[in-house]
Amino acid sequence: MTEPVIARKASCAVAVEAGETYWWCACGRSADQPWCDGSHAGTGLGPMKYVAEKTGTVYFCGCKKTARPPLCDGTHNTL
Repeated sequence: MTEPVIARKASCAVAVEAGETYWWCACGRSADQPWCDGSHAGTGLGPMKYVAEKTGTVYFCGCKKTARPPLCDGTHNTL
């Protein structure tokens, strides 16, 4: 399995809608961060499904090193 690429050393603040499904890029290769665009093909990595529990701002991981995927846990501050 391939290691994810660090897409950015910051979280991605996104306005989400309750009940909507989002596909977070886990490989770091997507040009549409934090969303999957299929760039993971052949890497052994795939996107992670996220269903918003409530409407509001969610901070998705940009460095792909979080211990709570797909959400940011501040790990990017140590890179």
